[in-house]
Amino acid sequence: MNALHRIGAGTLFALALAFALAGCGEKEEVQQSLEPVAFHDSDECHVCGMIITDFPGPKGQAVEKGGVRKFCSTAEMLGWWLQPENRLLNAKLYVHDMGRSVWEHPDDGHLIDATSAYYVVGTSLKGAMGASLATFAEEQTALRLAQEHGGRVLRFDQIDQALLQEAASMQHGGMHGHMPSDSHNAHSGH
Repeated sequence: MNALHRIGAGTLFALALAFALAGCGEKEEVQQSLEPVAFHDSDECHVCGMIITDFPGPKGQAVEKGGVRKFCSTAEMLGWWLQPENRLLNAKLYVHDMGRSVWEHPDDGHLIDATSAYYVVGTSLKGAMGASLATFAEEQTALRLAQEHGGRVLRFDQIDQALLQEAASMQHGGMHGHMPSDSHNAHSGH
């Protein structure tokens, strides 16, 4: 009976340890940070599968409890985010602040909340496939880039799928790569 008692006590201890460890895992998941992470040379775009660091210009990422989705451009991230099923995710979106980065190699130390960023659409700057949307933390810096390279400044909630498609076609030959002056403010009322 003493051996039976030891087996029962050992089993009870193992179960208690398993529950304690399971509880630790749950607390860790709840406390998981939704902060931005660095881009690495091997990271592939969640949408197109291309190597993210092969392209110049600002990148985007969606951070949620289940992991991080990385994108080769802000336009790829926004196109993904605008899909109805993705809007339901509890994800935090980040983009590079190009006011504190160089276009060819954005600095991951300067990732900002995408929902509060200023976006410059319609520039002559090249990036990944689709539209190149330059992103900035400060409006004055965004306005300065738009003045130097063409385009217009928008806020996060002014960007929709139609604007992304229009900007991509203009940038990639649809209208000689520049925003025509008569439609320069076509989406300013969005």
